[in-house]
Amino acid sequence: MNQADASPEAVLEAQSPQGSGESGAEHSPGADGKDSESSKVNWLAELRGLALMLLAVLAFHSLVAKPFYIPSTSMMPTLYVGDRLVVSKYPYGWSWASASFHLLPRGDWRIMGATPQYGDVVIPVHPLRNEDYIKRVVALPGDTIEVIDGRIILNGNPVGREVVPPVRIPFEPELLCGGSGYLQQCLSSFERFRRPDPSGAQFYEPPTYRETLPNGATYLVIDHKDQPLDNYGPYIVPQDSVFVMGDNRDESADSRAAAADRGLGGAIPLANIGGRAEFITFSLDGSTTWNPVSWFTSLRPDRAWTTLRPPLAETGQPGGASE
Repeated sequence: MNQADASPEAVLEAQSPQGSGESGAEHSPGADGKDSESSKVNWLAELRGLALMLLAVLAFHSLVAKPFYIPSTSMMPTLYVGDRLVVSKYPYGWSWASASFHLLPRGDWRIMGATPQYGDVVIPVHPLRNEDYIKRVVALPGDTIEVIDGRIILNGNPVGREVVPPVRIPFEPELLCGGSGYLQQCLSSFERFRRPDPSGAQFYEPPTYRETLPNGATYLVIDHKDQPLDNYGPYIVPQDSVFVMGDNRDESADSRAAAADRGLGGAIPLANIGGRAEFITFSLDGSTTWNPVSWFTSLRPDRAWTTLRPPLAETGQPGGASE
């Protein structure tokens, strides 16, 4: 086809053979530049987002609730070593002890403060160290408490206490307690109470009692030997303080024990209480390893979602219900 036979459009394209190529060449660098800029990570924005997320978690743990791990036998049979539970931060108001990691300086101030009830399981902070404990409230502000042969005398009246069938605590040899460089089986103090059942499984069956406090709060305690803390007081609980004890009475460093002996050195100021234990989320028996299968086989399925709020005995049953 000669030029005379060509259409005007064809002539124009023939006269400008590189028009479309130049246009593409001019467009592609711009597009590549924009894509390169959009693919760059804005590290400042990422760090800001991460910081906001961490602050939100810290605020939730300090103001609403946080997880808690049980490392000792001091609250058995209510709490086992390896229990994971939820602690609520708001029931008694907020104080320096509410802040996660104890970031705030100590003080006696409280915001929207309230007083625990008899039988509440609370998180007191040690008076000398920023270390969380977990104990049960057995005396309130103004109460006079005395312990005689392991039995609580509250305002001159013995707290209801009756013998019940021993709790059956599984023998779990992998469960270890202690500090760095020193570990032992957590339940070694119960060794003389170890018994086999017909199936061949072994359990501990230590002497068990049911206590019932003046408001009807009832719970089980273990008291299996004579020891110095079986006798204490009389002691008047100061205002804005509570007296706490562990349910495993012979293995608990609590308000009865001196602070220098890892105890709490008397009543706990309410400002030093960081929350209330609510319920168990899950529990591990100490046999967990890096093998993912053990993450499931080590679970204690019967302990999940157990409430830690004590039931209230019916009126007219000061000793609590028998088991």
